[in-house]
Amino acid sequence: TLECGQIVWGLAFSAWPAGDTEPAGAGGLPCLILATGLNDGQIKVWEVQTGHLLFSLVGHQDVVRDLSFAPNGSLILVSASRDKTLRVWDLSRDGRSTRGWRQVQVLSGHVQWVYCCSISPDCSMLCSAAGEKSALLWSMRSYTLIRRLEGHQSSVVSCDFSPDSALLVTASYDACVIMWDPYTGEQLRTLRHVPLHSALDYSSEIHTSSLRSVCFSPEGLYLATVADDRLLRIWALELRSPVAFAPTTNGLCCMYFPHGGFIATGTRDGHVQFWTAPRVLSSLKHLCRKALRTFLTTYQVLALPIPRKLKEFLTYRTF
Repeated sequence: TLECGQIVWGLAFSAWPAGDTEPAGAGGLPCLILATGLNDGQIKVWEVQTGHLLFSLVGHQDVVRDLSFAPNGSLILVSASRDKTLRVWDLSRDGRSTRGWRQVQVLSGHVQWVYCCSISPDCSMLCSAAGEKSALLWSMRSYTLIRRLEGHQSSVVSCDFSPDSALLVTASYDACVIMWDPYTGEQLRTLRHVPLHSALDYSSEIHTSSLRSVCFSPEGLYLATVADDRLLRIWALELRSPVAFAPTTNGLCCMYFPHGGFIATGTRDGHVQFWTAPRVLSSLKHLCRKALRTFLTTYQVLALPIPRKLKEFLTYRTF
């Protein structure tokens, strides 16, 4: 357990390169770091194995609600805050100056608190949501708006891309997770959170399942969600239903370890908890789809001279 001293609203994992100045893993090996977004507007970055606090990032004027590292290992970190901005930080050696870590960009397009941010694995897109019924999709290259995703009935509070960038999920206070094709803006499916009467002692009104966080597993076949009904759920994409549950009180955010098998959850009482999660051996079909979708957009797949059913599989339209 890491003692953050503040309410933990956001989590993001990354690997610190071997041989970089700080921190140094055992024998100069890469080490796993965890960024935590806190209630006072700070971002604290930790070395996971030792629990050592490495440094803090200061700049936001209100709660840091969510964090996302660029998946390409560049140590680019995007933070979302209740101060209505998204900030881009460079934590690499080149991003450090005498006055601390460099802010690359400040995105100020939102008019409400920014609840969440997620960078696509190919580092081309950024999704953010700010207490509105729609999520915004941005270009990570030009920091301009690509499209607005509309479909939820209440505030969107969390979002995440699949490992191949082919899918985007958004979670809302309306107790639903919507899965999108980020390239076309199409809604592919909806996962609805139904209260478990046997596990709960209080009212089964729908607001008890208001969602707080959603994230993909590293192989792209599972989702994890944290809701106000005091449960962490693990969903199998192909089943459209939960396959595992864990009781987590006051949960606000969740994040898979980069290599799977474990999930971290952040809570209102200032703790980070770690949970074991189902492991899966991906099918050869899914591995091929994941490999292809890593560098092919939906439009490029649809343009291929291949059978329609294969196109549907490659664009996740067969579940």
